[in-house]
Amino acid sequence: MSAPGGAPGGARGAVACGHPATAAAAQEILEDGGNAFDAALAGLCAAAVAEPVLCSLGGGGFLLARRAEGTTLLYDFFVETPLRRRPAAEIDFYPILADFGTATQEFHIGLGAIATPGAIRGLFDAHADLGSLPMTRLVAPAARIAREGVPLRPVDSYLFKVVGPILIARPEGRALFTRPEGALLAHPDVLRQPELADTLEALAREGPALFHEGELGQRLAADCRDQGGQITMADLAAYRTIKRQPLERRHRGTRILTNPPPSAGGILIAFALELLARTDLGPLGFGTAAHLELLVRVMGLTDRARVESRLHEATPGATPGAAPGTAAGTTEEQAAAGRLFDPELLARYGAEVADHPASNRGTTHISVVDAAGNIAALSISNGEGCGYMVPGSGIMMNNMLGEEDLNPRGFHAWPEGSRMSSMMAPTMAYGADGSIAAFGSGGSNRIRTAILQVLLNTLDFGQPIAEAVGAPRLHFENGVVNLEAGFDEALGPALQNPALQGPERQVVFWPRHNLFFGGVHAVRRDAQGRLEAAGDPRRGGTALVV
Repeated sequence: MSAPGGAPGGARGAVACGHPATAAAAQEILEDGGNAFDAALAGLCAAAVAEPVLCSLGGGGFLLARRAEGTTLLYDFFVETPLRRRPAAEIDFYPILADFGTATQEFHIGLGAIATPGAIRGLFDAHADLGSLPMTRLVAPAARIAREGVPLRPVDSYLFKVVGPILIARPEGRALFTRPEGALLAHPDVLRQPELADTLEALAREGPALFHEGELGQRLAADCRDQGGQITMADLAAYRTIKRQPLERRHRGTRILTNPPPSAGGILIAFALELLARTDLGPLGFGTAAHLELLVRVMGLTDRARVESRLHEATPGATPGAAPGTAAGTTEEQAAAGRLFDPELLARYGAEVADHPASNRGTTHISVVDAAGNIAALSISNGEGCGYMVPGSGIMMNNMLGEEDLNPRGFHAWPEGSRMSSMMAPTMAYGADGSIAAFGSGGSNRIRTAILQVLLNTLDFGQPIAEAVGAPRLHFENGVVNLEAGFDEALGPALQNPALQGPERQVVFWPRHNLFFGGVHAVRRDAQGRLEAAGDPRRGGTALVV
């Protein structure tokens, strides 16, 4: 869904996100005189109500915030591993099967899967620095819809079905997410969460100490102690939001700012932009064989950088050839790849990203810009949720310690007290003409390729935001080229067996747009102050110019 641009002076702001209720909360705050950061934080609270599979106050995330005068800062409030590991035999940790309809995937849940959450601390820290309205005002829309209820959309029904075993794992979840006869809520049922409404209002009055030092945290810590969890009051009290300088690159004269290490998504986007620094995609034509082949090669080389950095297998002084499933590429691409594979850079990546346990699932995103030029890109995740809700709070806790590839050594071997890495990559683009745009996406490993393609669509192909978000995408990983509906299927043979060296690839055509390819929600303010927004239809996106 896209929203038309507002005339200069005629709009308060623009928002793009994953749910109409999230957008409505941000709109309400903008109309009440709040800035882009107020609106984004109100949207976070509303998303915890309206998008419970993807967002929770029991998870964590990132806010990339740029003030109108030009200063930009990344607020890292993602989850951390606990300060102490309990013996595996003592913890509540078990697998469930998530049913995607055409496939199943194993997730691990239980109290032993909970990582130290950062969403509440991050909410208040960002508000203290950036907010203009009181927190009681920001939580009001979310508390209201929690009490009145949110009608479930078809996409919500699908997500509920996928993670149904998590939602009904414990009595409190069954009471909230099922009908009286026991079936999961589904479209057009209404989800009501009065306990979460009370919690939001209590937090707004009492501040983050209610969770990190007080009653809510004490309930969580006591249940973890008695029922096989690993979170203690020491974990909650020690948690801090980390303020980082964003990672910066330039592309086509535009400054790109994104999530820095220890998260992986931003630096992988930067890798890809470096590979494309000397190639203008515009003359190739969108959707041509040359365009798609170049994207496949870049995605392959970027993935190789990720893998070899994690494994610390690079050879000093070597310039790599083709990554698995890719062609060697042009001389310029090889030179750029050589810079990426520089031993010092690989060592930095390994130390700042690969050595941090990672969680890449269950994400939603909110982008907001206001008329003054403040702009926010906020990504948040709860994994899939662990099945446990803090008693009386309505807060589903995360299952970030249940990530299958959390640590190369396997489950229960993560480093203690470590900020976890993520593929989430809230991103901004500052044009030389004074325009500014914010992007972000859900989609696990596809986050980085989805954001990259929307950036290239706007900067290389000159597409408006709505067109750039709605354009078909591809994703290449593990030798498989996934092509979304909208690309010419006749290009398949060329991508499958290019007249270049490298192993044959498998090409998979998707018959329609699919949430597999991410969900990029984007806003833009042009040099004249006009606003535009686009919510990705792949993930039920909503966009408003207020």
